[in-house]
Amino acid sequence: MKIAVIGATGRTGTPLVAELLRRGHEITVLARNPDKLADQRDAVTVIPGSSTDREPVRQLVDGADAVVSTLGPSGRESDLQTRTANLLVDLLPAQARFVGVSGAGIDVPGDRKGTRDKVISFMVRSVGGAMAKDKVSEYAVFAASNLDWTLVRPPRLVDGPATGSVTHDAHVPGSSTSIRRTDLAIFLADVVEQRLYVRQAPFVCAA
Repeated sequence: MKIAVIGATGRTGTPLVAELLRRGHEITVLARNPDKLADQRDAVTVIPGSSTDREPVRQLVDGADAVVSTLGPSGRESDLQTRTANLLVDLLPAQARFVGVSGAGIDVPGDRKGTRDKVISFMVRSVGGAMAKDKVSEYAVFAASNLDWTLVRPPRLVDGPATGSVTHDAHVPGSSTSIRRTDLAIFLADVVEQRLYVRQAPFVCAA
């Protein structure tokens, strides 16, 4: 597959690109600072730019079978997720699949959260400020679109080698409150390849 990646130089994006390359996909990445790609730079096609700049994003998604975004919250741009989502909805080819990373604290229709997770969601809304609202708005943009999309909702992200073991569900959070970025990267690749959770926002966490 020809897969475009946004957020490729981040702490989740780096293992994601490595996993997609390991699986033999053709990768194009959008990077504000291509030098941060380090060893991966020669293995991918690089388009310099930001996910909120129309022309670089147009080049990125042109001919892509799928686009994966691992963008995280940005203190500098409190509406980064929403602006990126709006641009992708406008520019993504009709046949392309979108997979992005949201957060376990975000609520969507149909969720069946227990007391612990309801408290976490309340705290996210209370202290997350504009960045939490940005994630909610991002979901609304994709939900209102006609795209083939999935927004994965992990809990706290931690470093470490992949365990190869996660649990996931469309509306019920798992028991763990964390997931390794390397395991999340593998799950994102699975979601793309297997077309899992189309037009849904599944929870995923360590098993």
